[in-house]
Amino acid sequence: MRATLESIEKNQATIHVEVEEEKVAEAFDQAYRKVVKKVLIPGFRKGKTPRPILEARLGKEVLYEEALEILLAEAYEEAVRETAIEPINKPEIDVVQMEEGKPFIFDAKVEVLPEVDLGEYKGVSAVIPEVKVGDDEIEAHLKLLQQRHARLVDAGDKPVDDGDVAVIELETRVDGDLEPRLSGPDQIVEVGAAKFIPGLEAHLLGMKPAEEKNITMNLPSVFQYEDLEGKEAEFKVKIIAVKEKEYPELDDDFAKDVSECSTLDEFKEFLRDKMEETGHINARRIFKERVVEKVVDGVEVEIPETLLYQQMEIETNRFVQRLAMQRVTVDDYLKMSNKDTDGLREELEKGARAAIKTRLVLGAVAKAEGIKVTPEELTEEIDDLSAQYNVDADKLRADLEARNQLYFLEEGLLFDKVRDFLADNAVALTEEPPQEETGEQEEKQDEAGQEEPQPPEED
Repeated sequence: MRATLESIEKNQATIHVEVEEEKVAEAFDQAYRKVVKKVLIPGFRKGKTPRPILEARLGKEVLYEEALEILLAEAYEEAVRETAIEPINKPEIDVVQMEEGKPFIFDAKVEVLPEVDLGEYKGVSAVIPEVKVGDDEIEAHLKLLQQRHARLVDAGDKPVDDGDVAVIELETRVDGDLEPRLSGPDQIVEVGAAKFIPGLEAHLLGMKPAEEKNITMNLPSVFQYEDLEGKEAEFKVKIIAVKEKEYPELDDDFAKDVSECSTLDEFKEFLRDKMEETGHINARRIFKERVVEKVVDGVEVEIPETLLYQQMEIETNRFVQRLAMQRVTVDDYLKMSNKDTDGLREELEKGARAAIKTRLVLGAVAKAEGIKVTPEELTEEIDDLSAQYNVDADKLRADLEARNQLYFLEEGLLFDKVRDFLADNAVALTEEPPQEETGEQEEKQDEAGQEEPQPPEED
């Protein structure tokens, strides 16, 4: 097979492809074997009709259609590899010649990724966050550990206060019927933690053991049981016991209980090392993001409408899924954010354009630097995912291939390598260098006596 890149203008590529007559003959044979199994010709068993008789009865066109389908799929994929183009949509095929005993010739016109003029992408500078763990942060972490290891002790006749744990007997009725999901003896309620029925905890404040109370309130509009959202509920509550949290002393014994350290001071240093390690990982991540952002901002590239349409679908689906996880509708979001549908579309399109531009730039850097994902690296990633989700690695790979997701997994690994490359070749600053003022800026400041106020940054 021979493929020639005829032209590439405004992201439109045209390939001229010629397939040898031997392959054309093979395709016609395959087409015959496929068609003959489906038809029944009088006088012949199914699948046994000779080809000349089949063609005479059904016409050669039926074999041409099948042979064309067989030839096109393989020839186009090979032509894409041979010409090294990167299509972003399905091709328009113009069949020039399709005749048995002659080469199969066709032209394919397809939209491809735009060229990216990278400019300077090595040596860009960005601020890397300073990593410094203060004593106050160590103390705050110790307080969290202290709370996590608190022990519940009976508070006697003490009334329920914020932060206490109330053991209650609860009977809940909705529409007059007992609701077993919200009823039962020995219900544990951590007052103030908002982990139980939102709004109910406030009614427990001040109640003492053995005290009973009837409460009527509407269940919240966002509730763990969707079928009960917004409904009026009647609660019959009885306080069984009130318990307080007793916190362990922050001493050497505490350090031994929660770690392998012998003293509290040793444990503090251990915490400092761990927090600094995490801090450096986060600082590196932020630095990489800032470097990539600078590299991407320094590139001008036209976004093809095809890519924008594809990415808008992805952005919209992700947005709707995020809302669904928060139990929020699109209408609710528009009201809360004071946006209309046009404003929402602009917001999604802005994100889509940024995502496409980043992908194009990272892909261009990978190509320029010869950065690739090896088969071993892809296999290792699949093995990690299979262990994470407890599924067979071969089954996971087959599933990814069936859903056309293997490419995106490989692309993600590639872009991670590119981000590391850009960060490794960037200049890390501890703070932003002062920007030189232009003569026009100085003139304006002299006239105003101060800098012009800037609009507030958007969240």
